[in-house]
Amino acid sequence: MKVVENTANFTSKVSKKSENQVPTKERFAYALSDFGCNTVFQIVGTYFLIFATNTLGIAVAATTGLFALSAIIDSFDGLIWGQFIDRTNTRWGKSRPYWLWFSIPFAIFCVMSFSAPSFIMGSEIAKIVWIYIAYIGAKVLYSAINIPVTSILPTLTSNPQERVTLSTIRQFFGNMGSAIFLPLTLPAVAFIGKMFGDSKSGTNSSIGWTLWATILGTITVVAMMIAFKGTKERVVTRDSKRSVPMRESIKAVNKNYPWMIIIFINFVFWGAFAIRSSALPYYFKYNLGQESLGSMTLLATVLQLATTVLIPFLAKRIGKRNTMMIGMLGTIISQIVMYLSEQMGSNVTLIISATCIFYLSQGLIGGLIAVMLADAVDYGEWKNGIRAEGFVTSFSSFSAKLGMGLGSMILSAVLAAGSYVATTSNVAQSSSALQAISLGFIWIPLGGYILSAIALAFNNVDKIQDQMTMELEAKHARELI
Repeated sequence: MKVVENTANFTSKVSKKSENQVPTKERFAYALSDFGCNTVFQIVGTYFLIFATNTLGIAVAATTGLFALSAIIDSFDGLIWGQFIDRTNTRWGKSRPYWLWFSIPFAIFCVMSFSAPSFIMGSEIAKIVWIYIAYIGAKVLYSAINIPVTSILPTLTSNPQERVTLSTIRQFFGNMGSAIFLPLTLPAVAFIGKMFGDSKSGTNSSIGWTLWATILGTITVVAMMIAFKGTKERVVTRDSKRSVPMRESIKAVNKNYPWMIIIFINFVFWGAFAIRSSALPYYFKYNLGQESLGSMTLLATVLQLATTVLIPFLAKRIGKRNTMMIGMLGTIISQIVMYLSEQMGSNVTLIISATCIFYLSQGLIGGLIAVMLADAVDYGEWKNGIRAEGFVTSFSSFSAKLGMGLGSMILSAVLAAGSYVATTSNVAQSSSALQAISLGFIWIPLGGYILSAIALAFNNVDKIQDQMTMELEAKHARELI
């Protein structure tokens, strides 16, 4: 009887305390983790392909093989990092140490991805080997610091609404990194190249790309160190104190339908996003003949900040799924409006409108994916009795990176099929190449967004959230008695 009473008292205390478990200072420290990841990796995702083809002069067909190999590696490395996290038990916790250990190597490989050292420039083979090592290294190490950004969330707080708040602030800062640095990239590369007298003009400047990537890589490392120092893993369970073997980790995803849905969405949505992002510089440079307009539209990434701050308000009133669904429908509408702009002679007003709709919608999606993964961690423990934050959330990086890798590979294949000519000069492309670019920027992403919305419609965790949280708090209380 006393055990029951103690359990009830403990659960009551947990419930009251969980209303505001995470101090404001720590919320911002956690948010800097996503800011750090996005600062340089968004540049890799958006501009690596055009750097490889237009600055290094590598044939687009060669990059297709790179993205295929990267997608295969991404099929394994995320799961391996997840197992490492579940088997890690340090004085800093399970997830935080990875920011300390791997942020600097990650930044180095990102800089290498935008470097053209003299010893590779005389050989096509040397250039290809270089970009393979740099790009794959950057993606593998991205998993090392980005999976902990998601896996640490269930350990920061057990309160569902507090998780939404944390994820919203994190997404706000992540979007802010994109909003600041993506639009600045092409002008900054051209300015730095001109300042150092690079013989290659404008955005084809190799020294411009390298120094800009170095600046962003440094910002990334500083942000990750602040995140490491300023966060604390406070939700400690029985599984948190031990190494969870693989056979038990797998049980956490057995019949875990919320996890299956969000992993599918992560794969399809971010794959579509990668295709669209990588195609954007080509689309504005060749299809529209307005390269500077492409940089200007990236200023619209700031609009993500506006909708991101609305997530806690909307999620509390209409639920997480319905909030994300609004975002999904918005991305679909944005692609349709972009198509209509082509039909009206590349109408600039419609292009800008479509871009604004896209980024407003994007802000409602990214922040909630991490929250739904945290829900999947809880659901796995609730249904199967196993809590494996690293394994469950590692599939987030696995599915997103696999989708992005395959997306980049698809775009490379589409451009090659359309006879796109990789060149360091500003020559015109053939009509088939222009059609291929349009396919990559508009139609393939549209299909991905539609599939994501359909999958999301089947997620109903919001309906069982309160019951699941209450029973898990009672379970954790019993484990501590």
